Formats: sequence, C-alpha cells, structure tokens
Amino acid sequence: MGEAGTWVPCAAGMSSCAADFVSRVTARNRLPLDYSEGSLRVVDFLVDGLRKGGADGERARETLFGLGAYVGEVLVRRAGAVWMEFDADQRDYFGQPVGVRMPDGRVWNPLGKVLNRFAAGTPEESLQTFWLLLHGRARRTPRGERHVGRSGPDA
Repeated sequence: MGEAGTWVPCAAGMSSCAADFVSRVTARNRLPLDYSEGSLRVVDFLVDGLRKGGADGERARETLFGLGAYVGEVLVRRAGAVWMEFDADQRDYFGQPVGVRMPDGRVWNPLGKVLNRFAAGTPEESLQTFWLLLHGRARRTPRGERHVGRSGPDA
C-alpha cells in the first residue's frame, strides 16, 4: 500500500497484473492480446479509443495501468527485459514505482509510455513505434535462442 491506502504495484506482481488484465479484456472481447510485438498496435488502438471516447485519465486509470503492465510484459517475454522496482530517483523521474530493465541494463517505463500515448495521442507516442525503436533488446540467434552482447567474430 502507498500513501492514503492506495495500492502500489511491485515488480514481482507485474506479470500477474498483465495476465489478469488480458483475461478480463479478452473474456468479453476478441482482442488479439497475445504478448507479441504486433499486439502493441492493438494497445495503440485501445488507448486511442479511450481518448476518442472522452475518458479522462482518472476514469481510465485502471485500464491504462493494465495496458502498461501488458506492454511491460511484452518487453519481458519478447525482448529479455525483467520487471524491476524503481529507486527513489527513478520514481521521481518516471513518476512510476516499477519498470523494466533490458538485457543491456537500460531502464524503460512502459506504464508511463501508455500514459504518454493517452495524454498526447500522437503517432510519436505509439507503443508499436516504441517497440520498433527499442534499444537494449536481447537478440535472437538463428536457432531462436536469446543472445546479449555484440555480434561479430570476437563476440
């Protein structure tokens, strides 16, 4: 629990938060939320729908959090990230208690990325584009195994 009895997410629970969100939204809709990179286009579409539907940030807070957890879980499953709790400086900077650390050590804020998309609604804030430009991903070898580090003869 955080200030004034509000729930504060922890890194250990974020995968479950994403799975619970996916179960809730796919139970009544046939949304292709399969943790693939391509499903981030669906996230863009959902966030845009909230904006166009006139939802304010407070009313959409739970859905936006679920979408942010989902985006983070895509990074965990597809890019080799791990959920982490931000330290005090990172919490101040990102405005969130948790994020993900990429295999190369870079830290990203998927919850904030979704909030930015909701607030701005611009193509520059696209979650699909975020994936395409994402630095620090684990690379896949020809056999599909994850590889972190440089490529080349001395790697």
